[in-house]
Amino acid sequence: MKLQAVKGTHDILPDEQARRRQVLDAVERVLERAGARAITPPMFEYSEVFDKSVGESADLVVQKEMYTFEDRGGRQLTLRPEFTAGVLRAFIEHGMHTLPSPVKLWSTGPLFRAENVQRGRYREFQQVNLEIVGLPHALADAEAIQLMYAALTACGLRNHHIRLGSVGDPEDRASYNAYLREQLGPRSGDLSEASQERLRLNPMRVLDSKSDGDQALLAGLKRPFDMLGEAARAHFDEVRRYLDAWQVPYEVDPAIVRGLDYYRRTAFEAHYQGIGAQSALGGGGRYDGLIERLGGPALPGVGWAFGLERVLDALEQEGAAPGADARPALFLVPLDDEAVAEITTWAIELRGRYRVEHAYQPRNPGKGLREADRSGAAFAALRGSQERDQGVVQVKHLASGRQAAVAPSELGAFLDRELAEGLGA
Repeated sequence: MKLQAVKGTHDILPDEQARRRQVLDAVERVLERAGARAITPPMFEYSEVFDKSVGESADLVVQKEMYTFEDRGGRQLTLRPEFTAGVLRAFIEHGMHTLPSPVKLWSTGPLFRAENVQRGRYREFQQVNLEIVGLPHALADAEAIQLMYAALTACGLRNHHIRLGSVGDPEDRASYNAYLREQLGPRSGDLSEASQERLRLNPMRVLDSKSDGDQALLAGLKRPFDMLGEAARAHFDEVRRYLDAWQVPYEVDPAIVRGLDYYRRTAFEAHYQGIGAQSALGGGGRYDGLIERLGGPALPGVGWAFGLERVLDALEQEGAAPGADARPALFLVPLDDEAVAEITTWAIELRGRYRVEHAYQPRNPGKGLREADRSGAAFAALRGSQERDQGVVQVKHLASGRQAAVAPSELGAFLDRELAEGLGA
């Protein structure tokens, strides 16, 4: 058997790492400037953490997707399928409810679900996650949405947008579920097997079915948005007023639902049409009741998550090129043995400010420049006996061919000036 990566996993090769770092650095700047603090829950938890958060009414597919196993002590553990449950468990365990409200926490890292593999969706994948805990007001919902949109924009996306909806208050959900049971009950035998079970446990989840037959049965039926109560409608309208004032582009989508019964009021998704029919980058909503369900105080919360692989796919569709830090600023080429030690010392000194690479053996100028070009560097610097006699290195801008003699002690200042003027592109 030829050894290869497990289905649904993939190797993150060196060429992909720079783009990932850029995306996560951009997200970190946006979220931390808004007062969010990073938190990393363990990669696995007691299964009870997810059982309590998901509950019986959750989509059975989600339950079946969890990687659950028994450890040596006979304890049931689960690899984290999402961040919210683990983050809120940590919030409760460490008494973070005593912090000034709202508490904003963001996370990133790998998650695990045994789902069907498709474009941009894997069994091991990475998400960015944000939770805002402690405020019941529409302002918190709107800020969460604005931060999701701003984070995606900072990653380099331009053609993304928000779809905004509401699932109402618990009584609205109960009324809608009763409505669906009334409408679909007589025809339940025509539903897919998964939707028949959803109709029994959590009818609203039938709306998410990918079955054409199920969708045909749903055609013409009311959506949760059509049955909002007065309080939920007022909350939704206030969220819209904030987003309008902040010029966050969105469209109202009555079809957005959230399957877990602790979700209420605001629900939203970020979409990018260029990655196909499954265009969602991520989504979120208000989850008042979840912290209490996990054993903590009765605090409201709102949060979201988006998939890093989905965002990277969207960036590729937009043709976004890696930024300057994804390739070397300078590639140093020694032309004789003595220059090898010299350029290595300069590279180490310059790496405090720039990405710098070098050849490890003497090269002739032509081969050295070809090697520099293959590295993707903006500039190449050559050092041999002639340059040593003159006390310089010959620096070449590889894109334009322009050259300059620069004293080794001035290489940092030279790069500062040239790259600031955009000549590193």
